[in-house]
Amino acid sequence: MHTSHLAVRFAETARTHASRPATRIKSGDGWRVQSYRELAIRVNALAAHLVAQGVEAGDRVLLLSNNRPEWSIADLALLTIRAVPVPIYSTSTPEQVRHIAGDSGAVFGFVETAALLGRLTEVWDQLDGLRGVWTFEPTASGDDRVRTLADVLAQPAGDDAVAAVQARLAEASADELASIIYTSGTTGEPRGAALTHRGFTFELDALDAFFDMTPEDSSLAFLPLSHALERAWTYKVLTGGCLNTYVADARTVAEALVEARPTMFVSVPRLYEKVFLTVHERVAASPAKKKIFEWAMGVGAQSQHAYRKGRQPSAWLKAQLPIADKLVFSSIRDALGGPKTVMACGGAPLRKEIEEFFSAAGILVSQGYGLTEASPLVSFNSPGAFKFGTVGRVVVGGEVKIADEGEIWYRGPNVMQGYWNQPEATAAAVDDEGWLHTGDVGYVDTDGYLVITDRIKDIIVTSGGKNIAPAPIEGMILADPLFEHAVVLGNNRPFVTLLVRPSLPHLEELAERLQVRFSDAAELVNSPEVTEEIRRRVAALTERLPSQEQIKDLRVALEEFTMENGLLTPTLKVRRRQVEERFSALIEDMYAKVQERRARRGH
Repeated sequence: MHTSHLAVRFAETARTHASRPATRIKSGDGWRVQSYRELAIRVNALAAHLVAQGVEAGDRVLLLSNNRPEWSIADLALLTIRAVPVPIYSTSTPEQVRHIAGDSGAVFGFVETAALLGRLTEVWDQLDGLRGVWTFEPTASGDDRVRTLADVLAQPAGDDAVAAVQARLAEASADELASIIYTSGTTGEPRGAALTHRGFTFELDALDAFFDMTPEDSSLAFLPLSHALERAWTYKVLTGGCLNTYVADARTVAEALVEARPTMFVSVPRLYEKVFLTVHERVAASPAKKKIFEWAMGVGAQSQHAYRKGRQPSAWLKAQLPIADKLVFSSIRDALGGPKTVMACGGAPLRKEIEEFFSAAGILVSQGYGLTEASPLVSFNSPGAFKFGTVGRVVVGGEVKIADEGEIWYRGPNVMQGYWNQPEATAAAVDDEGWLHTGDVGYVDTDGYLVITDRIKDIIVTSGGKNIAPAPIEGMILADPLFEHAVVLGNNRPFVTLLVRPSLPHLEELAERLQVRFSDAAELVNSPEVTEEIRRRVAALTERLPSQEQIKDLRVALEEFTMENGLLTPTLKVRRRQVEERFSALIEDMYAKVQERRARRGH
């Protein structure tokens, strides 16, 4: 029985912290809570039923559900019998479900609801190996291959199955598969990253040296558990004796933070951006509030700057801090559900001004970097070692080197075994010396902090041969709350252009200020006054860019960017290829018109 095995670690935690609360989810006006003792009983009971069902060590089992305690119960039960959970995003289409279930060779599955079951049953006849499914909620499917989890657990699994669970766990190895996680990616068909128990437990141990977590801490799980970041973090929470509060719908996270008051969570930048924009909007309408806010932020920024340099703030600053805290900072902390032990950010770059905003309020956002293929941690900032504008130092026990084209390579115990069933793709991603070729571009600064500048796949090469990194330009534009998404275009084109998706509430405020009358959003974005103001703002935000990176024209996209319509990944990154395909007519028309104007000027 190996201590670098997630199920072994969980079992030990459950014994040590048996009476402490382990999981919590909203139920009506209250909470449904289970202790570590209750969680372990359910995990072991389900593990025995899976053995009785014929699930073997190494078998792949699907997990298609939104966040809820049952997700973790199923996950831990599968790990306990040394099976391999294969999570699927709840936003996946039937075709994506078919691809992941078929490619992984799944023999069994857990599905949350009737609606999600429908996506599986639509393609079930194309899946030879899938023998059965247990659902977390009643479905009335009428299919004898489908049972509800409550019905399964209501019956004893049998002494032989219970004994078999312990026998299997006794043979657990750190190097066996803990999961196959299919990368959502911004391009191409999902590929299954085969991740080991050693990879995950290596990260859990690495975090211990930098974050002061105790069983008194609680976390909020609102990123999808099917994503490597929330999954790995939840293992950290549930092997640390902490309380995990599950949020089924990430759109309710603002209310959940205030209600649950977690001391820890991991997030993608979107949540931090929304808090940043909301605070700025609240003070913008009142000159008096704006003045107080700017004064408080100045006090906070100067104080934090002193702390970072190893000094104490001046007596004058120290005298002002409690007032700034009472008038401004306390409300920012309250919006996030109170003080935090760990507040981490990953999945996409967080703008430096947002890091500095939270820091001024006395809140450290520890930005990190990773990818599914690294289980997913490569580097992170921490309270004792952080630098804004970077993704922190490389995890202790891992190595980074900068290869050709500035590509970041990573090597460590948490690198995947490979892509499931894809030896060629594996050889392209992980070389013979164990270096994972991340596809990201960056450098290590003189203090040892990693800086990400872009993705190799995202680098725009104009028809004139200029290499342009779109992410920094998009970051400049998104500093204006009028813009919800910005996509810089120009690959194989003579110049750079822009597609923006505006924030409709901000767009309506702008129309009111410009006294533009409109009947719907389409009429509004076609208004010459609004178009001119959008152009003016983009020009002002990007005026310092070199000429080859200057935006030569732009178009406004009204369609919302969502996971459901395929324009965003589950970590809310824009899928560039899909955006270019969806808006191809608009983009082609824009380039044609610029070329026409240039031709006319040339005559």
